Amino acid sequence: MTKEKYLAICASRYDELEALKSRDNFYDYEVGLERIWQDIGLQYLEASLNEMSATTDRRKKKRLPDLAP
Repeated sequence: MTKEKYLAICASRYDELEALKSRDNFYDYEVGLERIWQDIGLQYLEASLNEMSATTDRRKKKRLPDLAP
């Protein structure tokens, strides 16, 4: 994942993060912040795994066969 893609994910959730400041108590703020950051982390993980799986083929042979007679 590139830095630009990561920043785009974070920027898409910025308004929600700013809206948390209007919460009445710290508990609601903390729960909302945790939910948003977990979702950002999940999006980052999924994007990273998709890029990794696109570059490697799990079915590719790992070693050459033994050709000794």
